[in-house]
Amino acid sequence: MKSKSKPVQQYIYHEIDDNDKIEKFLEKTAPLIGQIVHRFNTLEECLNLEICQWLNDRSDSYGLIVLHKLNYSSKVDLLKRFCITYENDCKLKLPTLNKLIDSLNEAGRLRNAVVHAEWENTDFEGYTHVNIKFKHDGFRQEYIQFTEDSLKSIIKLINDTIKLFDLVDDEKNNR
Repeated sequence: MKSKSKPVQQYIYHEIDDNDKIEKFLEKTAPLIGQIVHRFNTLEECLNLEICQWLNDRSDSYGLIVLHKLNYSSKVDLLKRFCITYENDCKLKLPTLNKLIDSLNEAGRLRNAVVHAEWENTDFEGYTHVNIKFKHDGFRQEYIQFTEDSLKSIIKLINDTIKLFDLVDDEKNNR
């Protein structure tokens, strides 16, 4: 996905050229955005279940105690620490582990960009306002170019990440 940024001028302003074109784009992409939300919820549930299994394979209650009120990135970090400790204790490497953690982080980043994007502020090139950041040169408006294909690729990433849980478990069980 392409991205761009521009300095914030006197007012936060987005260059929207053709509202009808934007409406048509939003009609086409809304089901994909919904699917991203749906599949990401499934991904987070897989993450929760994996952490529960690391804590206790007889009951999820201890895992639920630990997971209660943790945000997604904290859960990913917790899983990463469990896996690194396991690798160190067992003196082995799980090749798919780093791929899983990287995919979980990327899926979370993209999901946040999609869910928190200002979809009504999509310009004629398909760039959607996603954030305002403060950098050394001042405030900058951040945009990501979402397309139907890029939204489908996010769904694919989430689905592929869900599959990685089984691969990591297989690697763990085969060692």
